[in-house]
Amino acid sequence: MGREYPDVPITGATAVVIRDGKVLLVRRRNEPGAGKWSLPSGTQELGEDLRDTARREVLEETGITCTVGELVYAYDVIERAADGRVRYHFVLVGFLAAWVSGEPVAGDDADRAEWVPHDEALARIVWPDVRETIRRALIQNSQ
Repeated sequence: MGREYPDVPITGATAVVIRDGKVLLVRRRNEPGAGKWSLPSGTQELGEDLRDTARREVLEETGITCTVGELVYAYDVIERAADGRVRYHFVLVGFLAAWVSGEPVAGDDADRAEWVPHDEALARIVWPDVRETIRRALIQNSQ
């Protein structure tokens, strides 16, 4: 099953990696959202735990090793084609994560990766659900 025009929603995970008051962001290389800033995220592989998905995607997209903690937020990403058909449908589960090692280097589906102060991170993100995931993670991280 392909990502574009799927028969069923595709499950994925995302991580809000926080280090020294900054959030790890990537600029997406591929659709959906090519050229836009987001959190490291990707699709779950068969037999893979969602936390492992989040950890793997962070490493593949940024070179950062992290520990993945608590669930933050879950949401749908649905994009329709001009004819009304569902072009993309992802169910993303977001987790709070903590930096362990490494410096951001874009890889896999990202063309840039960097640490960004949380206010600036929220301003760069165009998708309301991704901003909400970051907001909730920052609240959880401060408790």
